[in-house]
Amino acid sequence: MEAVDPFVFYLAIFVLAIFVGYYVVWSVTPALHTPLMAVTNAISSVIIVGALIAAAASAMADGGWVAKGAGGIAVALAAVNIFGGFLVTQRMLAMYKKKEKK
Repeated sequence: MEAVDPFVFYLAIFVLAIFVGYYVVWSVTPALHTPLMAVTNAISSVIIVGALIAAAASAMADGGWVAKGAGGIAVALAAVNIFGGFLVTQRMLAMYKKKEKK
């Protein structure tokens, strides 16, 4: 019996994760969007820590520029996700505040 190519295996997991993520996010009720954004921000901060560790550890290996570049890109994208998430969360919470009468 032949083994499955690791690339195909990882690609299949990635595609399944896309479908699961899509259906999970779009089935959330509006009342739960703010907590969902808070959890997404927490996950993104873990991604930043992991990317920084990967970029720092690659300095000891040959050809570490690929890991440094990927780590830098991961840090940048996760930072955009975190700050954008905070802005969206702030805007959503502002919708629940009572409006002042003039």
